[in-house]
Amino acid sequence: MDRSSLFQLIQEQLDPENTGFIPVENFTSLVEHHELQLDPSKLDMLLALVHSNEEGQVCYQELIELMNSKRSSSFRRAIANGRRTLQREILLDETGLGLYKRFVRYVAYEILPCETDRRWYFHQNRLCPPPVFIAVVTIVQIIVFMCYGIMLNKWVLQTYQPDFMKSPLVYHPGHRAQVWRFFSYMFMHVGLEQLGFNALLQLMIGVPLEMVHGILRISLLYMAGVLAGSLTVSITDMRAPVVGGSGGVYALCSAHLANVVMNWAGMRCPYKLLRMILALVCMSSEVGRAVWLRFSPPLPSSGPQPSFMAHLSGAVVGISMGLLILRSYEESLQKQCSWWVIVFSFITFLLFAIFWNIFAYELLEVQIPPNP
Repeated sequence: MDRSSLFQLIQEQLDPENTGFIPVENFTSLVEHHELQLDPSKLDMLLALVHSNEEGQVCYQELIELMNSKRSSSFRRAIANGRRTLQREILLDETGLGLYKRFVRYVAYEILPCETDRRWYFHQNRLCPPPVFIAVVTIVQIIVFMCYGIMLNKWVLQTYQPDFMKSPLVYHPGHRAQVWRFFSYMFMHVGLEQLGFNALLQLMIGVPLEMVHGILRISLLYMAGVLAGSLTVSITDMRAPVVGGSGGVYALCSAHLANVVMNWAGMRCPYKLLRMILALVCMSSEVGRAVWLRFSPPLPSSGPQPSFMAHLSGAVVGISMGLLILRSYEESLQKQCSWWVIVFSFITFLLFAIFWNIFAYELLEVQIPPNP
């Protein structure tokens, strides 16, 4: 019996009136005697759904979502109440796993705070689609940096080279009308140290996050941090250019760190306090370096140095939008009121920033540095 036949059997025989609910007794009998081969973990989930129900009926839609490897918030609550029926073995104690499966187990304990979610992710994970977004962004950033490094014969403080600032990728207040610069600046970096810091954090934090939460959510979070970074600079530091992917990187990092703090007791990643302190020290030192370069540049320059406000705005995006994304593993964001509040706030900020860039520079008579 294939999956579609099973669904048809359930609907026709167990829910003939199409009420959307199935009596627990009939459903239990079906689960125990069905002919469809299921993963042991998925069968445990079905039994947990049955035993956790208090009204004597099972929602047909929840069953469909489970069979298609999706879970609603109501089903997550059902699993939480019926956790006694889940498999008891601890992931860390399993032996004989291949290299990839061991890495998946590491990611599960690194990212997810709930044991049920960790088991679900570990058993249903497939390398399709692969976590390509963060990897592609990092590779493009490295290629762009190497091209400019070879062309300028300079690998640190590249912003002091006029040809570097003439790049069509750099955000410059004099080129605000070229909208792509509000995004493309993430491919340019001040020097080898900034590129190395961003690339390392992207790969260490971004790839596991993308493996768990998917390319759509993590790319949305990263690009929202990038866009918020350039827009914030255009409002708060109106004479400064922007380079580097720090807005997106800090959105990922702050979201992950906030998720760890909010779920401290449930996180199973080793040495989490030490790692938290090291991450905060590294991020703070990077912000401090950016502030120093902005206000006390080591060399004379023809114009203002890149702003550090992208770091801070990326962190704000991560704590607000990112924390909700990471706490909503396999739940529909569209059904959550808090998600729409955050989206509305971001759109409001976006519209305000657009009007600011159109009118404020002339009204305030801001002296923009000459276009490179």
